[in-house]
Amino acid sequence: MIARSPLDATHRARSARMVDFGGWAMPLSYPTGTLAEHRACRDATALFDVSHLGTVRVDGPSSFDTLQSALSNDLRKIGPGRAQYTHLLDPADGSVTDDIIVWWNSSESFDVMPNASNTARVLAAVGGSDLTAGRALLAVQGPTARRTVAAVSRAAAEVGRFRVATIDWEGVELRVAGTGYTGEDGVEISITAERAADLWDRLEAAGATPAGLGARDTLRLEAGLPLHGHELGPGITPAQAGLDWVVGWKKDSFRGREALVREREVGVSRHLHGLRFEGRQPARDGAVARRQGLAVGHVSSGNFSPTLGSAIALAFLTADIGVGDSVDVEVRSHSLAATVVGLPFVGR
Repeated sequence: MIARSPLDATHRARSARMVDFGGWAMPLSYPTGTLAEHRACRDATALFDVSHLGTVRVDGPSSFDTLQSALSNDLRKIGPGRAQYTHLLDPADGSVTDDIIVWWNSSESFDVMPNASNTARVLAAVGGSDLTAGRALLAVQGPTARRTVAAVSRAAAEVGRFRVATIDWEGVELRVAGTGYTGEDGVEISITAERAADLWDRLEAAGATPAGLGARDTLRLEAGLPLHGHELGPGITPAQAGLDWVVGWKKDSFRGREALVREREVGVSRHLHGLRFEGRQPARDGAVARRQGLAVGHVSSGNFSPTLGSAIALAFLTADIGVGDSVDVEVRSHSLAATVVGLPFVGR
């Protein structure tokens, strides 16, 4: 049975195009269209429903040790009131089972935020309580996002980048973090399901443009951010994805550490790179990249970049390929020339 966000009726009332995403009915776009929604996030404020992400609450005196041993990053780098990006790894080969944001709420309370289809897997690894069904999660993103949020809640707007705070909004508890998935500044707000539509309406009235998964994907691609199932997943380790910094090597042990040590000893055979094309036609997931006729990797995600006005892609390429090199990418019956570029494609 497909799950529905607490904001489902809100999206349908705005004639959103709904799609199945990780077992959830979510808005792909609104009548404004993906390009306009993308530009709203780059130029002003976009409002996303990301309630399909899970919320697993891990509480109690053993919560810190549980997460330290289960997840790749080192919580000792941060503290209560902070957020951290981390991975849940496969113990056998060190590949990324899921990429996660941890909100450290208080000394013995954490919210672990897995991807849509991985909540059960994360629950099995860290325990805790699944709070997903009882709340909605809104992402307010863009260069004017904080100004927009301030019109609704000044306290929420003041939560800094990768900071976490619990605040009162008209008698309702909000959990707010300075996180996002667009490459822009902004906040993500967790609110009870019953009041989610009220908050959405207020943010929209303050100037936020509703945006769907289509814009979220082009934004994260321009920012060079990985998507589980494409740049992360079975057989893909943090180092291959350019995310070795997510590994807390100073920890004595964590799930998957031994496999990563073995990989470190032999070296990484492929790396994630950016590809930029001259034209607008994108290369999609799975397209083969060649150099001088020999296969050197494949595209993991590709799309048209509204900001750059050309096609871009993320691709896993053999270790001998580097920034500045040229490759040819197979697209249907022909190939497209691409240049290997550094990430992100669009920075702030």
